[in-house]
Amino acid sequence: MIARLKGRLEVKGRDHAIIDVGGIGFKVYVPASLLDSWESTGREVELFTHLHVRENELSLYGCGSQEELTLFELLLGVSGVGPKVALAVLSALPPDSLRTVIVQENAEALARVPGIGPKTAKKLIFDLKDKIGVGVTPTAAPVLTDADAEVIAALTALGYSVVEAQAALQSLPREEMEIEERVRLALAYFARA
Repeated sequence: MIARLKGRLEVKGRDHAIIDVGGIGFKVYVPASLLDSWESTGREVELFTHLHVRENELSLYGCGSQEELTLFELLLGVSGVGPKVALAVLSALPPDSLRTVIVQENAEALARVPGIGPKTAKKLIFDLKDKIGVGVTPTAAPVLTDADAEVIAALTALGYSVVEAQAALQSLPREEMEIEERVRLALAYFARA
C-alpha cells in the first residue's frame, strides 16, 4: 500500500498531478482545491494517499492532510460512492464544511456537488453522521448557500480557480444582495489583489 508521497510536482492535469518521487512519476488524482493551491510545477509537495484497486486498474488518490484522507476513505465506505465522487465532495467542501454539512444534515448542500443527487446526499448523511459528527459544533464552518455557489460557478466560468473564487467569496459582505452585485464585488476583489 502506498500511504504517502513526497516529491516534486511535475505535471498539473485537470483532476490529477504527476509527482516525481526518486525518478518515478506517480499519477495521483487530487481534489481540485488542492490542485489549484499549487501555483507552479517543480515545487516539493506531500500527499497522503489511498490506493484504489479494481479488477483491471490501480488508481492513486491523494489528499493534502491526513484528516482529508480519513474523510475520503469514510466517503468511500458509503455504498454507491466511488473515488471520483468522493474526490468531487472534497473538491467542493473543505473538511470543516463537510463535517458541518453532515452534522446539520444539510442534504441540499451535498446535492450541489457534481455526481451527488438528493438520494445520495441523504444516504451520505445517514451513513456518516455518527462517524463524522464527533466533536463538531453545528456552527464550526460556513456552508455554501445557493447564492455563494452561483458566485463560485460564475467566477470559475470566467477562468478563476476554485480556490481563487472561494477567496473572493470570503471577501464579500454577508448581507443580502443580488447575484450580479456579488459577482461584481468578487471581480473587484481580483482587481485589488
